[in-house]
Formats: sequence, structure tokens, C-alpha cells
Amino acid sequence: MQLVITAVGPDNRGLADPIVHSVTELGANIAEIQMYDHDAESIFSMLTRVDIAAEQREEVDRAMRTVSQRTGLSIRTWSPDITGRKPRLAICCTYRHETPRILLEGIRSGKLQAEAAVMISNRTACRKLADEFGVAWENIGHGDGEPDDGRLLDICDARGVDYIVLARYMRVLPAASCWKYAGGRIINLHHGLLPSFPGMRPYHDAYTSRMLTYGATCHFIVPELDAGNQIIYQAAFTAPLGSTLDDIIQRGQSENEPQVLLEGVRRVVDNEVRLHFNRVVAAKG
Repeated sequence: MQLVITAVGPDNRGLADPIVHSVTELGANIAEIQMYDHDAESIFSMLTRVDIAAEQREEVDRAMRTVSQRTGLSIRTWSPDITGRKPRLAICCTYRHETPRILLEGIRSGKLQAEAAVMISNRTACRKLADEFGVAWENIGHGDGEPDDGRLLDICDARGVDYIVLARYMRVLPAASCWKYAGGRIINLHHGLLPSFPGMRPYHDAYTSRMLTYGATCHFIVPELDAGNQIIYQAAFTAPLGSTLDDIIQRGQSENEPQVLLEGVRRVVDNEVRLHFNRVVAAKG
């Protein structure tokens, strides 16, 4: 089986060695290592992807707990090889209902073979949607909408979340959070065609550029990197000549964006694609 091990914590010497030695002593084959030092914040981040016999999973978990206690690193082990259950999603949203709704409807209909473990938001706009589908709701926002990023991950850890889905969640996750759930565990919907139209106003930018084609992109979140090489799925639509910006945005938000997110998440939970060395690759059958 494949295991993804992430470690984040105060920077120091010799932090990578105990992780590597522990898994190799158990006979694991190391398939990928990424490390990053956030010098300004004195934070160390590491991702290790290994192949190991499934029956040794608990041994790896115990070894990582020991390393965590010794080094002070926040260490998580996770496997995309999910058996005997459905992948568990944390659906993060802010204002728009269309994108979280299509995921919940897809789960209910069986089109999306996953479980909605929790809905998380920095606002209350989608609370009734969680109640409608009987999904646990967590509000991590302060009065001004500023989210508690640490609590978001605590909730995901406590509920055994496999994938965090940013379904038009209107906040940027900090780099440390992205590293803790690195390895293809954070899925984002961007309301524009990447890499041509990044940023917060892709509809406006495309309209200003006199484009007739607009779209949305579902991609993996990767710490420290642009999303250009982590595209899972994207789709476009053509706006008739004379369309207003409002007409284009309304069509994109109500029709295109939800379908793009649904198909992107489906590809991930059906294990059709994975992230490897920050590239989307076909999962091995």
C-alpha cells in the first residue's frame, strides 16, 4: 500500500532523518520526498511517500508517534488506498450554495462514492444546506469571517477526513496547513481557466480580455507552488456575443462551476488520479 507521511514543526537539524530511518527499517520503499524550510517563520515541512505492506501500517503509525514526541513535529500518516469504506470529505464553503450542494446531491445519488464527514465554513450562509442533508456543521469563522485555520485541521483530524474540498471556500489556506494535508488531500475549485486566469477575479479578467470562452478548474492544492500543473479537471463554456459580465458569471456559477467540481472530486475519490511530485498522474490499477 502507499502511505503519505507529512511532518510540520519548528525548524531544527536532523528532523528528516528519523522519519526516513523509521520507514526504511520497516522495509518501506521511498517513492517521493519533499522538504521545505520556511526560514522567515523557522518552520520545517516535509512530505514522504512510501510503499509498504498493508499489514505494517500500524507499525508505521507507532513509529511516527515516537518521532513526533521526540522532535515536536506534527506528523500525519494517510493512505489513498482506501478499502472497506468510502473516502471521507470535509466540504468547505463560504457563501455559494451551488458547489457544496452538487457534492451532497452526488453523494446522495451514488454518483459520488464518498461520505460527507463534515461541512466547514467561515460564515453561516450554507448552514441550512448542512441541515438539509444531515451533515455535521462547523463554523470556524470569527465575527469578521477570519477563519481559525488550526481548528479547521483539528476538525478534519478528529473526523478522519481523507480529502478537504474547497467548494468556493473564500479564504486562502496558509502554507503550513497545506503541508499538513499535502500529497493530494486538498482539492480546490477555481472559478476560471488555469493557468490563463488565476487570481480572485477570473471572470472579470477574461471579460476585460474580450474572451468568449470562460471556465472553471478543479485542482489539487500544492504548498508553495502555482496550481498550473495540478489540474484534475476543467471545462469551458462559450458566451454568446453581447453577453454581459453578469450573465456570464451567473451561468458559470450556477452551471459550469458545480459540474467541474463534481467531476474533479469524482476522479479523485474513484482513484483515477493521484498527485505525485506535484503532478497529476493516473493512479495505478
